[in-house]
Amino acid sequence: MFLLPLVLVLIITIVQDSAFKRVNENKVSLLIVNHDKGELGNQLTVLLKKSGLFDLETDNTIPAEQVKKELLNRNKLIAVLIPLDFSVKLNGKANKICNLIMEELQLKNNTSLNNNGDQPPSISVYYDPVLQENYSYSITNAIYSYLNVIENSLMIDDLYKTMGFNAPPEKLKETMETNRVNIIRIPATINNDIIPNSTQHNVPAWTIFAMFFMVISLGSNIVKERINGSFIRLKTMPVHFSLVLFSKLIIYLAASIIQVIIIFSVGIFLFPYLHLPQLILPSNFVAFCLVVLLSAMAAVSYALMIGSLAKTQEQANGFGSVSIIIFAALGGILVPTFVMPDYLKFISNFSPLHWCLEGFYTLFLKGGDWILILKIMVPLLIFILFCQSVVLIKLKMERIL
Repeated sequence: MFLLPLVLVLIITIVQDSAFKRVNENKVSLLIVNHDKGELGNQLTVLLKKSGLFDLETDNTIPAEQVKKELLNRNKLIAVLIPLDFSVKLNGKANKICNLIMEELQLKNNTSLNNNGDQPPSISVYYDPVLQENYSYSITNAIYSYLNVIENSLMIDDLYKTMGFNAPPEKLKETMETNRVNIIRIPATINNDIIPNSTQHNVPAWTIFAMFFMVISLGSNIVKERINGSFIRLKTMPVHFSLVLFSKLIIYLAASIIQVIIIFSVGIFLFPYLHLPQLILPSNFVAFCLVVLLSAMAAVSYALMIGSLAKTQEQANGFGSVSIIIFAALGGILVPTFVMPDYLKFISNFSPLHWCLEGFYTLFLKGGDWILILKIMVPLLIFILFCQSVVLIKLKMERIL
């Protein structure tokens, strides 16, 4: 209950942090195969090398039909094949656009279009099949942005030549290549000190997953006591049986809170020594304690409900564990809810893990205030009351209460 969730959180955070670093810091291994007979293929190679995004290797001797094989043999993630007619077609496209501009401005009549402009240029980008599709699209878009630099430069050249100038000023070309729009990424958090990272995402999420998995121990314990007659013997005590249930709830509630303390302490004190981002607790500590308490109550209440409804320990263990995995998948722990289709987003509202996760994310990532927290906590309270009601009704039906 304590060690395995700790290992889970540690491994998931290390893996995701490595993925973030791969995207944001590490260079992507790229193989360039340039068969172009003109100069534009070399220009693209130089731009990709200057970008600093790629660990670039060039081998122009590889035949086109062997690029796939060489990509895998050389352990590269991406390979770019620049065809023989790349410069010819790209020049033709730029010339076609230039002529159309001059015609629209009525600076040139009877436009003679280059036939090469009718067939747009293309390059082939091969990627390792293990590479996720969204990652390969990101790399493709980066390559495409450097193709735009070359294409814009060609159009400026053609425009100046068409207007009778020898060549555009170098200062103009340099400004077009370097003077790009600067995109500033700002997380939409109420507290500007919060910087989202893999730790802030993973530690709360997988802690919730671990808390709800106590359904295996508590649920099976309830079933075992009902089957072996422990409930009947406990009824002979001079106290109401609700005290027995309340004691179980308190013990497992304490266990859940201890889980949170241990896992969060590892995120705060151990992660920096493992070169992982440190877990930063939210400034609103009272709201944080409330979210932890209600999340723990939801986990314990669900475990009590499964234990009261199941007829055997196998039922409690099997249904309990599978249902938690389903709740985690729907709730955004395994897959973020924003990538889900609309009908799954609606269904995720019925997952208690979704509301627990929203509560933690509101505090850890958004710096949320009490209004946001209370809106999220209402569904959790409803879920807790529902589970407790089912437990009481079931025990009354069995004349245990």
